[in-house]
Parts: sequence; structure tokens; C-alpha cells
Amino acid sequence: MTELRLAAPDDLAAVEALVHEAYCGYIARIGQQPGPMLDDYVARIAAGAVHVLAEGDAIVGILVLIPERDAMLLDNIAVHPAAQGKGYGRRLLDFAESQARTAGFLAIRLYTHELMTENQTLYRRTGYVETHRAVEQGLKRVFMTKRLDPC
Repeated sequence: MTELRLAAPDDLAAVEALVHEAYCGYIARIGQQPGPMLDDYVARIAAGAVHVLAEGDAIVGILVLIPERDAMLLDNIAVHPAAQGKGYGRRLLDFAESQARTAGFLAIRLYTHELMTENQTLYRRTGYVETHRAVEQGLKRVFMTKRLDPC
């Protein structure tokens, strides 16, 4: 059975380990650590921005949501490689959209590295539209937005 909940300070090591496992394979492709590997998860957890998907005692997925002025930012979504293919990513995406609606947003936005093409394909399939590309913090990012129905 899985549980989706806010991350607690005790989850820090598991969150950081999951992020490492989920993103380390991209280092060779993009030539540097992806942005999520550089985040301050102590601060993110303390701010109530990190949700974890737990299967028993193991954290199998994480989601970082940050409310912005006009949209909810889906700052990070990751599923442990050993847990992929079980629908956890889709569950986290659906939860992110639900949280955005509950907070009164009509849009959710995200970004991914331009060389993480499989992520872009997944996001397009789930209704996200590319809005622009830019370099931030030395990372070439593709920005995408999804309009949300108010219900």
C-alpha cells in the first residue's frame, strides 16, 4: 500500500538518496548535475514544499510544489528507478494538479533540461505545452505549462 504525504525532517536522507538515484544517470548526458540534485531539501522540507510517496517504509517518489504568483510550480517530480513503471509518476502528476486547483491556480508549470527529452515527451502527453526555453543557473531549460480546469 502506498501513502502520499508531506515530507518530514526524518525523510531528508531518503529524499536526497531518491533524488540522487533518479537523476544521476543524466549527469553524463547533460555534462553536469541536474538542478534537482543541487536543491536544499532541508529548506524545501521545512517550507512544506516536498511530498513523498511511500510504499511501506520506502520512499518511492517525491514531488516538490511551490506556489507562485500566477501558477503552481512543479519544481521536481521523481520516482526511484526501481519503482518506475507502476504508475507512481502519474499519481504524483495528478496530485500536483489537484494541489494547484485546491490552491486556486488555473495553471501548473514546470521546467526540465532540454536534453531530458523523455521528460518533455511525457509532459506533452499529459497536456503540458512548451512556453519557452532559457538558461538558468547554467542549465538549458525547457519551460512548460498546463492549463487546469477549475473543477
